Amino acid sequence: MHILLLAGSPSSPSRSTRLLHHIGDKLALLGHRYVKLQVRDLPAQALLHADFGNADLKLAQGLVQQADAVVIATPVYKAAYSGILKAFLDVLPQDGLAGKLVLPLATGGSQSHMLALDYALRPVLTALNARHVLPGIFTTDAQIGWTPEHGLSIDTGIAQRIMQGVEQLSASLLALQEATISFHAVPFSQVRCSV
Repeated sequence: MHILLLAGSPSSPSRSTRLLHHIGDKLALLGHRYVKLQVRDLPAQALLHADFGNADLKLAQGLVQQADAVVIATPVYKAAYSGILKAFLDVLPQDGLAGKLVLPLATGGSQSHMLALDYALRPVLTALNARHVLPGIFTTDAQIGWTPEHGLSIDTGIAQRIMQGVEQLSASLLALQEATISFHAVPFSQVRCSV
């Protein structure tokens, strides 16, 4: 099963992207493979003009299409997810997340931005036909930090929520994999029904 780590921050480095990579490391420890996509690295003109013929956008859309799960990270600005993430989600097909599990992550300046995950991002993910949007993980800037000497530091409560989110995503992926393996198509000619 393939996981896409989708970074929606216009900044580099950013807290949300560091949190995303941290979650990727946790998923890898559970045996999952992932690929990374930073929206900020896509050509801005192609993204803003929805140039569907652009090779980089096609490649990015392909990464989403191939994924079984997408972990999306964004900073929250003015009670909404980032504009660059919105621009990317807008170039996905109407059913661009069909059949996919999605774990949304967000970072913001204060707890007052916490609902941006549920009221701004979740409806868009649902509209893109995600199979299941897991409970999001929101962290304030004070709850996650980074220094060159010590790396990433995460508040204990947030670290617990991260582990719950990672375990839930992992369990959901394994259940999906088992369901796919155990499903055997039955030819129509063998289907019996009574009227």
